[in-house]
Order: sequence, then structure tokens, then C-alpha cells
Amino acid sequence: MNPIGIVFRRELASYFATPVAYVFIVIFLLLAGWFTFYLGGFFERGQADLVPFFSFHPWLYLFLIPAVAMRLWAEERKSGSIELLLTLPITMLQAVLGKFLAAWAFVGIALALTFPLWITVNYLGDPDNGAILAGYLGSLLMAGAFLAIGSCISASTRNQVVAFILTVVVCLVLLLAGLPMVLNVLGVVLPQFLVDAVASLSFLTHFQAIGKGVIDLRDLLYFGLMIGFWLYANAVVIDLKKAD
Repeated sequence: MNPIGIVFRRELASYFATPVAYVFIVIFLLLAGWFTFYLGGFFERGQADLVPFFSFHPWLYLFLIPAVAMRLWAEERKSGSIELLLTLPITMLQAVLGKFLAAWAFVGIALALTFPLWITVNYLGDPDNGAILAGYLGSLLMAGAFLAIGSCISASTRNQVVAFILTVVVCLVLLLAGLPMVLNVLGVVLPQFLVDAVASLSFLTHFQAIGKGVIDLRDLLYFGLMIGFWLYANAVVIDLKKAD
């Protein structure tokens, strides 16, 4: 059997073996609905689309995704079960990919359960479903990037709280780098090409571009490279921490 598939099924099943998964999904759905209809002013806007829904995803993920990622490796290291995992006929990268894909699939399930919102806007009006589909794709890719960062940081510590805090900090920096207020401040002290470089590293820049319904290869490449880099770093960290 495919080693990645074995780890994937083991990890995904472990999420639903406890009430934690269901609590996470309920909290995610409640917050997504609250942000969309209340903070996002869905009805006040008088427009049938999911712009308010997707606009809050980066900030929703900032705290919920690290909560999922913090246990990926920190719990394994604390309990000592990581030694058992690494004695299996499986490479380090396969173990990392299997655990990451399971976490990504779990978040994807939570995201897919927001489909009633999509049905609602189609009932209320005639939205651009292509843009909505692109928004879901961008949201899933951004969640994957958050998870890859969290997985790498989780591998570097046995403490899940520390992993959570560090992941939030790193992801927050990558979010703030794309805010206009931050870029305006940087524009005062840095040349424009450096400001553009900082903006290009931000989740917001690429997520918002996809959310407009235009799927650019550069945005897909950004998320792909971000996920690949942090997962590779994850494997390297675990290899270095073997003796700990």
C-alpha cells in the first residue's frame, strides 16, 4: 500500500475519533456565518455574492488553522509515538506529506460544509459562480499554506501551546505584509521594488487576486512553493530532532 495513503488514513481517522474535530467544524461554521452575515453586512450590501464570506477567511484561519496544526508533530514528540512512526518502512517526506494531507483534507471538509451559503446566494440572486469557485480554491490553498507553516513549527517543539503561538505570529506577519497601510509605511523608507517584493510574499495579495475570479499561474505557484518549502523544512526539522 502507498505509505502516504496509510499515514493519511490513520491521521484523518484520528481527527474524528474524538469530539475535537466536531467542535472545530461547528466553531468554524458558526464563525464563518457570523462574520458573513453580521460583520460583513451581507444583507445591508444588497448584493448576492460571497465577498464578505471570503474576506474574513485569512483572519479566521489565523487562529483556527494553527489550532489544527499545533498537534501534528508536537503531540507525537511529547508522547514518544514519533519514534514508532519513524521505525516504519516509510521515508520522512512521506510521513510529513501523509500527516499534512490529512490535516488539509480535514480543513477542506469544514470548508465544504459551508456550501449552504453558496446555495443561499444563488437563491437570493444571480452571483458569479466562477468567482465563488475561485474563492473556495484560494481559501483552500491559503489554508494549506497555513497548515504547512504550522506543521513545520509543530515539529520543532513538544509544546502545543508554543507551536500555536509561533504559528500565529509567522502567519500574522505574512498577512500584514499585504495590507495597504503596511505597504504605505514601507513605501516611505524602502524603494518601490522592495515594497512590491514584500507584498508578493503576503497571503492576502495572492488570496485576494484569486478571489476576484482570475486564477493566475503566479498565485497558484506562490501557494505551491509556500507549501512545498515549509513541508521540506518540516522534514528537515524532524530529521534534526530525531535524537531529542
